[in-house]
Amino acid sequence: MSQPVTSAAYPWYFRPLNWLLLGLSALPLEVLYGFARLLYWLMAYVLRYRRRVVLGNLRNSFPEKSEVEIEHIARGFYWHFAQVIVEILKLRTISAAELRKRAVIENPELLERLFAENRQVLVLGSHAGNWEWILSAGALVFPNRAGGVYKPLTNPFFEAFMLKLRSRQGAELVPMLSTLRNLVKQRGRGRALSLLSDQAAGPEDHPYWTDFLHQDTPFYTGADKLAAQLGCAAAYVGIRRVRRGYYRITLMALHDGQTTLPPEEHQLTEAFARLLERDIQASPPDYLWSHRRWKHKREARS
Repeated sequence: MSQPVTSAAYPWYFRPLNWLLLGLSALPLEVLYGFARLLYWLMAYVLRYRRRVVLGNLRNSFPEKSEVEIEHIARGFYWHFAQVIVEILKLRTISAAELRKRAVIENPELLERLFAENRQVLVLGSHAGNWEWILSAGALVFPNRAGGVYKPLTNPFFEAFMLKLRSRQGAELVPMLSTLRNLVKQRGRGRALSLLSDQAAGPEDHPYWTDFLHQDTPFYTGADKLAAQLGCAAAYVGIRRVRRGYYRITLMALHDGQTTLPPEEHQLTEAFARLLERDIQASPPDYLWSHRRWKHKREARS
């Protein structure tokens, strides 16, 4: 079950901000896209939001592209990101019927077959497309069977606001450090637990290193370990924008959970990296290029 969140979870002086965000969220998406135009202009041309990080990531990921092409992708990213921001805010008030129309899971039968076998499924996603809409859409298509791992925020207001936003459609939210305990508790019950698996793993996480977008890249290995320990199945989730405000979500099987994958071979993580790389290359602006994905470097071996 999703966690109830009340205004008592944060200090009273955040209430005006809560009312403002709720008011904005209640506006039609077509109106919110007007605000997205303003956000785009501010981020791309006034604040130049993380411009050095964005351009550096793009140049390293697409060394074959000219500087004109890199700048074009960067502008596309800022427009994409501005749309995603208002779409995420809209989750706070959007109706189930409208979300069903706007975020369609194309092949739900893949998970339904695994649920019928009472298997837990690790759904590996990324910061591509509108990643926040995936979990809410999944909660509508798979009632009481969709959960997501998240990293709690330090600000009490935004923690409460985002919890409520993410759980409105019935999704279960699992703090990152409680992932294993939650999976053990729910063992034997068919359900999906999503993980954003493209986070920047640090040396202390003992990551799996692989070539990703022409760069030596560390990945968390939790999916490999959890699948081996608990017999979880695994799937990749991709999302693409059909047109403004409308998305198609696609699931791809990675592991059926019936055999044990040696975690030290990192087969799930490697498969995830290749599928994500394919999706990014197909639509470069739709990835979160402002994230410092490559801030860690592999330690030299003695």
